[in-house]
Amino acid sequence: MIPWTDIETSALSRFEEALCNTRQSPVYHEEGDVYIHTMIACDALRRLPEYQMLNERQRHILYVATMLHDIGKIPTTVFEDGDWRTPHHAPTGSRMARELLWKEYGLCGQKELVEVREAICLLIRHHSFPPVAIEHEQARLRLHRMAANRLLAPDFSIKMLCILCKADMLGRKCADQQELLDKIALCEELAKEEGCYDGGYPFPSAYTRRAYLSGHDVWKEQDLYDDTWGDVTLMCGLPGTGKDTWIHKHLPDLPVISLDEIRRIHKIPPTTGQGGVAHIAREQAKTYLRNHQPFVWNATNVTPKLREPLINLFETYRARVRIVYLETGWQTMLDRNRSREAVVPQSAIDKILGKLSLPETYEARTVEWLYV
Repeated sequence: MIPWTDIETSALSRFEEALCNTRQSPVYHEEGDVYIHTMIACDALRRLPEYQMLNERQRHILYVATMLHDIGKIPTTVFEDGDWRTPHHAPTGSRMARELLWKEYGLCGQKELVEVREAICLLIRHHSFPPVAIEHEQARLRLHRMAANRLLAPDFSIKMLCILCKADMLGRKCADQQELLDKIALCEELAKEEGCYDGGYPFPSAYTRRAYLSGHDVWKEQDLYDDTWGDVTLMCGLPGTGKDTWIHKHLPDLPVISLDEIRRIHKIPPTTGQGGVAHIAREQAKTYLRNHQPFVWNATNVTPKLREPLINLFETYRARVRIVYLETGWQTMLDRNRSREAVVPQSAIDKILGKLSLPETYEARTVEWLYV
């Protein structure tokens, strides 16, 4: 059960002092600090007719996302070139919200809880895009990538994102407020035109979806010929989520490239440089790929930056990439970690959780979020 009352009455208060002390550009935010802006935006959200027409669950999700949409400004705000700037505050805020909802409110380890948490995090992560979408050279691709996440987080949509953005703009006092609202409306029209406004586009096949979302110049309506030969499974998840156990149970006959095992065999401490470990693992992978041998790559892989080069390598050899993200309850994960031969310090797990970005639909041919 999702503790909506607890979240909505206390989540923002954890950041209140920091938000009050976080300055904003007077050009775009005459209303003052980030806390003032957030309060005005939340009030504006409640008054929007499109918000009032949503079901109760969606209203909760949008309200929490609006409460937390700018918490990423706390660590990212800098004074630069005579003004206050907030580079990358949206993805930073998304990670901060995930950690808060996961650890403080127990939104982890179960399908419904994770879907709600990640809908909130996706809204926060992408809330800066709709006002600039119409001017973005890859606007259509970006919208389709976002919308495809409906497969994983059913409550997320471009429609929900644009409602949040309207509340965000109405929470500002600035000269170009109406212009920005008009640009959000244009983003809505573009998403409707592309068939991805209130859900992902119905690609004719998973192969076409992957080809289009990876940025290849293909027609999204065409059922492309699939020339892949087999699956490479890329594991993803925090330490202690049971990746080894899951592999043993579900893929017992496949060879496994394990970075932990390579470190153990070659006596390479995890605290030293890992270039040698990565090189050994990639050479093993290339051997399997050349032989068209399906295999599993087993590591935490908690960020797109870690996953992308591996996926590019596997797909260069025409493999189908399947990302399997595993998640369990926080205490269960800590207990499992303590029972491991090589225990990961909890401080390290906290740090990894702070970096975690769940794999999105666009990243691979198949992306699964599983609960163990």
